[in-house]
Amino acid sequence: MKPKVQAMGAPIAREHRDGGQVKLSTLIPLRIRRRGVSKVVVRPDGQAQAPGKVAAQHDQPLLVALTRAFYWQQLLDDGMVASGSEIAQREGLHHSTVNELLRLTLLEPAIIQAILAGQQPKCMSLLWFQRNPLPTDWVAQREVVAGFDV
Repeated sequence: MKPKVQAMGAPIAREHRDGGQVKLSTLIPLRIRRRGVSKVVVRPDGQAQAPGKVAAQHDQPLLVALTRAFYWQQLLDDGMVASGSEIAQREGLHHSTVNELLRLTLLEPAIIQAILAGQQPKCMSLLWFQRNPLPTDWVAQREVVAGFDV
């Protein structure tokens, strides 16, 4: 069976200078074919993602937030800072932002591993965590996550 998306050539990297800044863009020439409602993604190396198989989707803002939260928690644990407000002052952030992100350190390890592997439910984003506080109990957290569409 022919892939529905075919690379038509090698990726081309382009560099544009705008003022004093450099902007990089990559063009990957593709041919997209439709057959029914299913879609297939072909990576630049020619490997096709099997239909129905969910690829890892790393949520960069969520990963950055997790990283910052655990770093800040380490600063608190080591006594290098006294509070989230002190971290906020050092980082130039509002204290509520720091405290919201520090809540991420209370996530169940399995949820953290899923996020790091890009296997979290699609609707689980940094914005979701900011708007919906999770319970601190890990069993209750699992129940909330089980209610998401994976």
